[in-house]
Amino acid sequence: MDEALSFTFRLLLFAAVHSLLAIPIVKRILMGQSRLKRRYYRLTYNLLAVAMFGWVMSSYSDTAVLYVVPGAWSLVMYLLQGVLLLILFKCVQDTGAAEFLGLYQSDAIRDRSPKLVTNGCYGIVRHPLYLFSMLFILLNPIITTRWLIFSLFSAFYFVIGALLEERRLTREFGEDYKNYKQTVPFIIPNLSIFRPHPANRG
Repeated sequence: MDEALSFTFRLLLFAAVHSLLAIPIVKRILMGQSRLKRRYYRLTYNLLAVAMFGWVMSSYSDTAVLYVVPGAWSLVMYLLQGVLLLILFKCVQDTGAAEFLGLYQSDAIRDRSPKLVTNGCYGIVRHPLYLFSMLFILLNPIITTRWLIFSLFSAFYFVIGALLEERRLTREFGEDYKNYKQTVPFIIPNLSIFRPHPANRG
């Protein structure tokens, strides 16, 4: 139980630091007037997140196995996870992979006005990265106590993160984002968009 509590504490610390460093006012304080800090803030933020996540997942190594998906079904689930990774990569491309990762190529890219992306993955749900990441986590064929805690925590964290992001995007894009919210679901796709229109049916 001590290891489970330690793992949960690490998750909470990761979430707190990851969220705090994403708050605009905190970013402005840390960057100040330095162009160099502005240039590398996103990259540093991502590298710190990867390092902290590795620290989180390195704990609770002797966790109990609760369930293993039998036979070929586990291979199917691994395959689906691979497909989800490709979809996540496509979603990152929709918003600009270099910008998302913090690998800016020029001042023109860094200083350009933010653009509201509503096509591709973002035409299906408003928060596709959270959706497909959650599906990836749920499709893990080996369920341990650690993975169960991580899955439940991730679902909560993704929803809270999406709600906070909604507030920021509404402030940033105003009516454009409000109109976008009227047509595209929050995080669960509306399956009716995949059905043919009655006029197109034979």
